[in-house]
Amino acid sequence: MSQKLKVALIQHSCTENVESNLNKSLEMIDISAENGARLIVLQELHKTLYFCQSEEITNFDFAETIPGPTSDAISSLCKKKKITVVASIFEKRAVGVYHNTAIVIDKDGTIAGKYRKMHIPDDPGFYEKFHFTPGDLGFEPIQTSIGRLGVLVCWDQWFPEAARLMAMKDAEILIYPTAIGWSPKDDQDEKNRQKESWITIQRSHAIANGLPVLAVNRTGLEEKESSAIDFWGSSFVADQQGQILSMGSTNKEEIIYAEIDKQKTEITRRIWPFFRDRRVENYDGLLNKWMN
Repeated sequence: MSQKLKVALIQHSCTENVESNLNKSLEMIDISAENGARLIVLQELHKTLYFCQSEEITNFDFAETIPGPTSDAISSLCKKKKITVVASIFEKRAVGVYHNTAIVIDKDGTIAGKYRKMHIPDDPGFYEKFHFTPGDLGFEPIQTSIGRLGVLVCWDQWFPEAARLMAMKDAEILIYPTAIGWSPKDDQDEKNRQKESWITIQRSHAIANGLPVLAVNRTGLEEKESSAIDFWGSSFVADQQGQILSMGSTNKEEIIYAEIDKQKTEITRRIWPFFRDRRVENYDGLLNKWMN
């Protein structure tokens, strides 16, 4: 029996005006719902500029509680349109404790669950360890009216362990809100290598786990005094065999639609029985940081 689901990925640029950014997200959610999408995913930190380009304590002013103003605004729209939305919030858990958090709001407007980003990068222009406490909720799929969603965030996308654990706990879709881009200093060949690696690793999660993957990235050039990131968009949906169903452009604000069939997971896992052939008795080394 077909279990088809129309999804929408929203990629857009951001400015210093956080209310304008949120309103843009809400407007694009509304358009997606009007066009029949039942699951809508926003990019990482969609309400703000990517503030992690610098280490400034004033950046913590962007954080908010959950529930809070952003979740309330999206919840109201979800209830009105009967849709499920994955949103990204800079969560203020307590004074001095902040998380990069994805929330899932179901069609009745309730918060079905949240995921706190587990893998936290720290590279030039991506100073996330300064801002985010590593997540403590583990890799737990979130049950919704449209299925179990394996929500992860950006840097998590490079770790096959995260996708595998979500799959082993019966996630039906893997979802990655993302903020990734090039340095304007990179030459075109390097830019191509980086983006192709980003696409390939996520397609591999779809293949290895027999699950559709939704990867949502922001777009636009964001500059600081000593740093700049040109976010490469290219949000995409891949099916259970890693085939690209739909992909956005590198530099346009747009909504990317696709139809996924959750039933294809069973079909795919029958012909590619990777879970059957796992040799778990020999994988104990994976619990080590390194082997020497």
